[in-house]
Amino acid sequence: MTASITTDPAQAARVLARGGVVGLPTETVYGLAAHAERPDAVRRIFAIKGRPAGHPLIVHGADAGVLDRYAAAVTDQVRRLGDAFWPGPLTLVVPRSSRVPDEVTGGRATVGLRVPDHRLTLRVLALLDAGVAAPSANLFGRTSPTAAAHVRHDLGDAIDLILDGGTCAVGVESTILDMSVPDPVILRTGGVEAEQIEAVLGRAVARSAAGPARAPGMLEVHYAPTARVVLADGDHISTTIAMLPPRAQPVVVIAPPNIAAAGAALVLRTAGPRAEDFAHDLYLLLREADGAGAATIVVVPPVGGGIAIAVRDRLRRAAAAGATDPPEAGA
Repeated sequence: MTASITTDPAQAARVLARGGVVGLPTETVYGLAAHAERPDAVRRIFAIKGRPAGHPLIVHGADAGVLDRYAAAVTDQVRRLGDAFWPGPLTLVVPRSSRVPDEVTGGRATVGLRVPDHRLTLRVLALLDAGVAAPSANLFGRTSPTAAAHVRHDLGDAIDLILDGGTCAVGVESTILDMSVPDPVILRTGGVEAEQIEAVLGRAVARSAAGPARAPGMLEVHYAPTARVVLADGDHISTTIAMLPPRAQPVVVIAPPNIAAAGAALVLRTAGPRAEDFAHDLYLLLREADGAGAATIVVVPPVGGGIAIAVRDRLRRAAAAGATDPPEAGA
């Protein structure tokens, strides 16, 4: 039976308390949540997503107390970052406490923690009085969900409940910052910019290249729709479309409002010209392009810094999948 959808946080908390798995809204994307201290429930997440057990999950808490409960050591710098950005789209990787089971961390000595900025999910977490482990609520390696309907479409009868919190405000995943090492490093770009982090820490932070799954979303192939993704310059998009082989048709274009795209079967526009608009609409538009039957999705990425960097990162990883199904990657 397809999972029911509710707007009642108390119902979601009850399901989680008894070991259920729930689709929860956040400001970034919808998460597939289970009680973080119940290994049996956490294992269900991996089975539902088709996710390899060695890939770590992020633990979400109701407030900064998530650090005291799930971190073995909390530095002043970590406290400052939590005060500055929580609730919000920043995940902090810290040494884990004994409350965190191996199933959450893939056996690692660290855990990613954050406080999501969504009213309904914060209420769920307060009622549960515990954290939830929650990757994105989609099949592993595929396009992340930003609406309850996406969760139902992807996971259907495999989960127990979906909490409908509307469309996600940010639209791309959280920034992940590793604070377990002497020199902080961004493992994944997201809703908090490097410059904002550096302003709080008073020091530079490094950016990690893709590689082993020290955190979700680090592998080269990820965030992929069914159709092939091709990236294009806005000034030459029609040329890019014209050069595609016949098997690449039909072509759907995703672009800001001011971009012309001759040769496309369909053009899907972002809500506005800003990078924030692109981030908010990205996964929705990729899903719409798949739903329209695209063989190829040609995307004009946003330019500049800030969240545009995160959008380009997601698109680059989606494009790396090529025309075939992507290998599994971190959510």
